[in-house]
Amino acid sequence: MAFRAGCDRNGFRLNHYSVQGNHLHFIVEAKDRTSLSRGIQGLSIRIARALNKLWGRRGKLFADRYFDRILRTPREVRNALQYALQYVLKNTDQHKSHAKTQRPLEADPIDIFCSGMFFDGWREFRLDELGASEPPPLAEPRTWLQRVGWRRHGLLSVYL
Repeated sequence: MAFRAGCDRNGFRLNHYSVQGNHLHFIVEAKDRTSLSRGIQGLSIRIARALNKLWGRRGKLFADRYFDRILRTPREVRNALQYALQYVLKNTDQHKSHAKTQRPLEADPIDIFCSGMFFDGWREFRLDELGASEPPPLAEPRTWLQRVGWRRHGLLSVYL
């Protein structure tokens, strides 16, 4: 719910996410640094409120810092998405061992705590074949780099 409510606000768009044990990974679009900062802050507040309510606690949940990197070329965006395939979208830190066995998506399902089932850039699957039962809690990319540009270097494979 927090992702859906904060995914497209005031020039900030959440395109991909991964919930890790003690941190979050996002791939986002923002019109400027202010939109990025406010978007991350708003998303963090929504997530913290939801988790605090769930856990029956109060107080601060996240550190007041984040790391960002501006992606400027189709290759940089594809490389970030390739990283996302191995870490954010598939949500696995065992991608090196998976590369040896060539395990497909069915044998190694996409983690429910990430946005992989909503990703439309798989080489082997169309988005409608992945069986997402509800609308994605993500914003559609608007920038040319995230919609089209990265695809010049090829779709991503579910085989690692």
